[in-house]
Amino acid sequence: MDYSNLRRQAASLKKGLFDQGHLDEQFRQVEDLQDEASPNFVEEVVVVFFKDSGRLITNLEQALEKYPRDFNRWDAYMQQLKGSCSSIGASRMKNECMSFRDSCGQRNVEGCMGSFQKLKREHAVLRQKLESYFQLLRQAGPAGAATRPVM
Repeated sequence: MDYSNLRRQAASLKKGLFDQGHLDEQFRQVEDLQDEASPNFVEEVVVVFFKDSGRLITNLEQALEKYPRDFNRWDAYMQQLKGSCSSIGASRMKNECMSFRDSCGQRNVEGCMGSFQKLKREHAVLRQKLESYFQLLRQAGPAGAATRPVM
């Protein structure tokens, strides 16, 4: 197996995540916390993020149905999700959270619903791309985990 090719593919995929605005500098800061003692730290953080964010999205979806026009409740859920997005550098998701919260402040149901649908799409896209990225890193082996693209 060509491990250097796998490392290049992983680096290219990660560069694309930054170039397309899916991730921001916070993700690099999370990466900086990874070391030999915890070689899978970033992947573990991302797995926890998707578990928690999936739960928050489900909770918000239920609140949108069960509590129509309860903008304070909706905003509280979205504030939690925005914090999670910020903590790993999920930039596009964070932006949709802010858009949703702006719509809550304007008491704009349609704006909230539109932002929520975009947020769910961004969540699915980011999840798929990061799963592919970490799969490439696992296939490339330990040296792949330490490779950072030149930006």
